[in-house]
Amino acid sequence: MRATVVVPTYNEIGNIERLLRSVRAVAPDARVLVVDDGSPDGTADRAEALGRELGNIDVLRRKEKNGLGHAYRAGLRRAIDDGAEICVQMDADLSHDPLVLPALISNVEHGADLAIGSRYVPGGRTVDWPRKRRLLSRWGNRYAAGVLGLAVNDATAGYRAYRSAALIGMEFETVRAEGYGFQVEMTYRLVSHLGKVVEFPISFRDRTAGESKMSGSIISEAFVLVGRLWLGDFRGRRRRRATGL
Repeated sequence: MRATVVVPTYNEIGNIERLLRSVRAVAPDARVLVVDDGSPDGTADRAEALGRELGNIDVLRRKEKNGLGHAYRAGLRRAIDDGAEICVQMDADLSHDPLVLPALISNVEHGADLAIGSRYVPGGRTVDWPRKRRLLSRWGNRYAAGVLGLAVNDATAGYRAYRSAALIGMEFETVRAEGYGFQVEMTYRLVSHLGKVVEFPISFRDRTAGESKMSGSIISEAFVLVGRLWLGDFRGRRRRRATGL
């Protein structure tokens, strides 16, 4: 199946070459689409130069930084329009091990609608995280799973692969969240459409070059989003009961 790896970037000049060379080495048949939000450090230029050298690497240039979810929606749309049957989400900061990429793709090829590289299934782990961040991430995922009824351990995971047909069926372009909230809402949307989710363990490493895009507003958005999704689902159940459906 044709696979495209969508990589959003903003000021990732210190990571982009190592990432693209690693992806090309482990998944030579996969296309890579770098979605760059106007990085002033030359990330897009370097990615295009590597594309000319390595092949099968494209860059979608955007004028300004509009958030992770916005970048992924644009990248996934372009990938599908260009014929991708599998769309992979991958961070540019080297926190996602490229060696796992073939397993993500293989899980979708063998029937999953969403394959998640999970930190919170047996064998998964986070490396070099401070205790506060580890607790925030772990309990944030438990909160999302408990409130929304998701049988998913790592709904905020960013390393994942979708079947393109499932993305189209769940109308992914109407997902409006950004940051961690985008991953949660995408997971919730796919589960609501009865998609098949597979999780397998990965080791997640924090970035060593560049600056983290994490912020308090991104975290707050995710927690508020879970409540909003639950409320929408609750209202939907009430309407269905009232109409006898």
